[in-house]
Amino acid sequence: MSYYFSKSVDDDFDAAIERVTAALGAAGFGVLTTIDVSGTLKKKIDVDFERYTILGACNPGYAHKALTAEPKIGLMLPCNVIVRQAEGEKVEVSAVDPVASMMAIKNDELGGVATTVRSMLKDVIENL
Repeated sequence: MSYYFSKSVDDDFDAAIERVTAALGAAGFGVLTTIDVSGTLKKKIDVDFERYTILGACNPGYAHKALTAEPKIGLMLPCNVIVRQAEGEKVEVSAVDPVASMMAIKNDELGGVATTVRSMLKDVIENL
């Protein structure tokens, strides 16, 4: 089982981040965190790395359901979405598969939430 969904887009990097953020918003997700991985690596260890940003996406209603079903599930939240400059001019957008990331947790109620969120994130990626 793969742990992510992925798609290449024709947008430039900054436009891809804006487009992904808007698509997540339309699906009920907010972006809680934005981590500029390439900028951080340059600043902290002077390494040049491809443009790479992690967006921490959260759907408040489903986050609440997950936290109610499994209080420590916050360790695995939010759902991460990455935007990275792939080979050549392509930009790749990937989202975590919450079902795959939560397989070790035996909780049917949480599994139902993860399945719903998986479908929502998969639709976001597929429709970019």
